[in-house]
Amino acid sequence: MTTIQNSDQMHANDVAAIDELRSVYNQLKGELAKIIIGQEQVIEHLAICLFARGHALLMGVPGLAKTLLISRFAETMELQFSRIQFTPDLMPMDITGTDILQETPGGKREFEFVKGPLFANIILADEINRAPSKTQAAMLEAMQEYKVTVIGRTYQLTLPFFVLATQNPIEQEGTYPLPEAQLDRFMFRIEVDYPERLEEIEIARTTTGVSLPSLEHVLTGDRVIAFQDLVRRVPVADHIYEFAVDLARATRPKGDAAPDWLKPLVAWGAGPRAVQYLILGGKARAALSGSYMVRLEDVVAVAEPVLMHRVITSFTAESENVTSRDIVSRLVEELSEGG
Repeated sequence: MTTIQNSDQMHANDVAAIDELRSVYNQLKGELAKIIIGQEQVIEHLAICLFARGHALLMGVPGLAKTLLISRFAETMELQFSRIQFTPDLMPMDITGTDILQETPGGKREFEFVKGPLFANIILADEINRAPSKTQAAMLEAMQEYKVTVIGRTYQLTLPFFVLATQNPIEQEGTYPLPEAQLDRFMFRIEVDYPERLEEIEIARTTTGVSLPSLEHVLTGDRVIAFQDLVRRVPVADHIYEFAVDLARATRPKGDAAPDWLKPLVAWGAGPRAVQYLILGGKARAALSGSYMVRLEDVVAVAEPVLMHRVITSFTAESENVTSRDIVSRLVEELSEGG
């Protein structure tokens, strides 16, 4: 018999709140549709990350409106938005802030902390792999701990705190590739692909005329936090937990759970954080679609963005032109069908 952890039935208030979240999500999509043509799955993944209290890494070639999408996504919420253009000369204090010597009204000079662009609710980290490792480490602390440390003093960041980073997969000269430890802090790796032909015609039509419309706010910071708490309370059946664990364990080439075909293709598999994000992603997707409990299809739908950057392919895979997406897709298909 299928059992559900925490409770067999959601509280009536939570049921109403999920209905409200679904309505808000539809409003958010409606606002973005005024400017963003297509990219429905990208928008869904961004919303899942936001309400699951995760961060997202967007991958795509230049010109696919990644920056526009993120800035407009932030515009639909009454939250403070900050854009950081990462460059090779960017130092940690440029994003965290630093102490500045100021003169007081009494004529004395004192150090005063001036906040950097990280002190916002939604952060667009544009081309994050162009920053040196010290700056990436400062960003890592903010993403994981919701705080920054400057000259030995710690400053808490304001919640909600949501980092959306972009990377250009083509141009790698002069970049500092993100280490696996920092990649693991991103809940999703979201692939932004070229639009369909009809979508591209519509893009040409709508973006070459008059100025783009402004978007209405559909969310406040307090409501985002309340919905994030709500997502955590969505019930999960035991077999869903087992599927998430089995999927992550199957990616580890040195483990007994890995299929024989995978072992020569993968150098490193996903860790326990992947299991957490599979469950949280499933919870958020279920709530956004108006479901009162997590379904297997919810976890399957978030498997690729959760696992693609956590499954590190081997030289054999590269030589055979096998990608991490191919590996994850095959694993999901085998496990969801019972192997």
